[in-house]
Amino acid sequence: MTPAGATAAPAGGAAPGAPGVDEQYLPADKVGLGTSTTTGSTVWFTVQKSGGLGEIFYPTIDSPSARALTFVVADRQGHAERAGDVADVRASLADERSLSFRQEFTERRGRWRLTAEYVSDPQRSTVLVDVKFAASGWRPYDVYALYDPALGNSRGNDAGRTNGTALLATDAATGVSSAFVGSPSFTATSSGFAGTSDGWTDLKADGRLDGRYTSAVAGSLVQTARTGLTGRPGHEHATLALGFGPDAGAALASARATLRPRFDAVAGAYARGWRRYLDRLAPPPSSVDGSRQLYRVAAMVLAAAEDKAHRGAYVAAPAAPGVRPRRPVRPVPPGVVTRPVPDRHRVDRIRRHGRREPGARLPVHRPAEAGRLVPAELPRRRHAGVGRPATRRGGTYAPPRHAPDTRPPHCPVVHPRTGSQIAGLVCAAYLARANGDEASSARYLATADDWQSNVKGWTVTTNGPYSSGPYFLRLTKDGNPNAGTTYDIGDSGPSNVDQRTVVDPSFLDLVRLGVLPASDPAVVNTLGVIDAKLGYRTRNGFFWHRASFDGYGEKANGDPWDFGLPDDSLITRGRGWPLLNGERGEYRLAAGDTRGARAELATLARAAGPGLMLPEQVWDLQAPPGVVPGTPTTSATPLTWSHAQFLRLARNVAAGRVLEQPDIVAQRYAPG
Repeated sequence: MTPAGATAAPAGGAAPGAPGVDEQYLPADKVGLGTSTTTGSTVWFTVQKSGGLGEIFYPTIDSPSARALTFVVADRQGHAERAGDVADVRASLADERSLSFRQEFTERRGRWRLTAEYVSDPQRSTVLVDVKFAASGWRPYDVYALYDPALGNSRGNDAGRTNGTALLATDAATGVSSAFVGSPSFTATSSGFAGTSDGWTDLKADGRLDGRYTSAVAGSLVQTARTGLTGRPGHEHATLALGFGPDAGAALASARATLRPRFDAVAGAYARGWRRYLDRLAPPPSSVDGSRQLYRVAAMVLAAAEDKAHRGAYVAAPAAPGVRPRRPVRPVPPGVVTRPVPDRHRVDRIRRHGRREPGARLPVHRPAEAGRLVPAELPRRRHAGVGRPATRRGGTYAPPRHAPDTRPPHCPVVHPRTGSQIAGLVCAAYLARANGDEASSARYLATADDWQSNVKGWTVTTNGPYSSGPYFLRLTKDGNPNAGTTYDIGDSGPSNVDQRTVVDPSFLDLVRLGVLPASDPAVVNTLGVIDAKLGYRTRNGFFWHRASFDGYGEKANGDPWDFGLPDDSLITRGRGWPLLNGERGEYRLAAGDTRGARAELATLARAAGPGLMLPEQVWDLQAPPGVVPGTPTTSATPLTWSHAQFLRLARNVAAGRVLEQPDIVAQRYAPG
């Protein structure tokens, strides 16, 4: 048997076992998100909780082009282990004013320690990893890097080959390529197929990279490189570069150019970009004296979540939480990005270059779109084309004469979030008048007044089972909240549920936007219902579930959420959403309870996980064994909405009021 560190004749040739196993994307709970502040680098990386890099996105933030980059440590005695499986992994910011991340792997028996630091090149679409490896005792090791491409969001169509000491990969269908190089140069490489001839399958058999295949046809490609790290003096440091481009040559040129200077030079330029970004922002307010670092990270995460080629386009989270085992690959249509709108339940899909994606929603043709005019009104903008609210293609928004259809998940219904549409209509009326369109202004106001006077009649029940007083429902299918109309919850939840038994906190938008006063009896009574039916107390604070019977969350044993599950199976369950603490904090401000708002801000901050990433959900009191209620679940992390809500509440608490509430709406409907 030839030791792994000795010279051996490589097997070479084409890898067998095509197409390999589709391993699906990784869990959504990332501990880091990074990208440069420049537009010349269109690559985003995520740091995986279990160790190494998770999805890497290129050329847009909605298109994963790599599934993972992880490490394997072999002991030259026939054993190889994934670093994350046998080590305690700790993630942290490598720079407090930058989205630079460091991971420390400490082998549980104390035999070795691996540290990886991650940045991207501000000038190129390259991710750079600086690796240090130290071993105790006399025994040398070999450290391997496993790169799993998913070029152009297609995991099963990547072909790979060796080019000198570089590993190249290409997806001919999507026109995306990658190049993986190291300094010092890799001492052995192989391209194989996941689960059949990939490097990990090879290494775990006898601790050696025997295959060393020089090419692999299109399939579920995994590429393996021996880094030259052994833990012995002179072999304790290496830098890895993973470049992307429209073809293999461009990707290789990018990776090599990034690798040419020292890591510190590239990392320094990357960090300076983020420091300059933070310097342009107002400093963290006094409301976050104990969470200033989280405030800075939240601001950077929001900036990082924006697409660089199409400004104003964001993703809700840099992950693929819906892509799980048993599900075929479903690439995002080329050229599609997502953009959050004021209603956190909805995400737009727009075609780049101004062309409309089929089924996409553009402002402002539908009643649900009126809420987008709220942020347009806040600075009292008066440009032509905004006042008549119109799409890029022209056309004026004409409100219907019937109850609004705000389309929350699963059901076209009447919903308390109609508040954003009411506020949007009032703002639209102001902007129309400012542009001389009195007829449209009058029509918008008439519709807003009609909806405001009826919203409680459409969504507040007086005979529901949760309270003898009136309370808001999550939605009504028929605009009659006292009827026992039923609907299916979805996400494996129950079917034929009486609408009077389903509540959520979305009615708070009515107060936040000035459509109803904080003292409204139905609002106050519903708060008690929500606390009793959706709330739970943990050592990190009091949290709320998103809605009654919510199934959007992990399974009972902690396994990841899956979709397409049958109704009434009750396989998955939603957990607590920290961003709801932000919404409750804003209500407390509107009600004059600044101290209570500060408490909600502190609870939201305590929900942060490693790397100060705020999650979508935190564990509830029915958490599986081994996890702590009130800590992040495996849900989408970082969630852009959670970071935005933290920033918003922090600014509101510092100001002592809800800053995004349009004065013209509150003066009309909730004066004083």
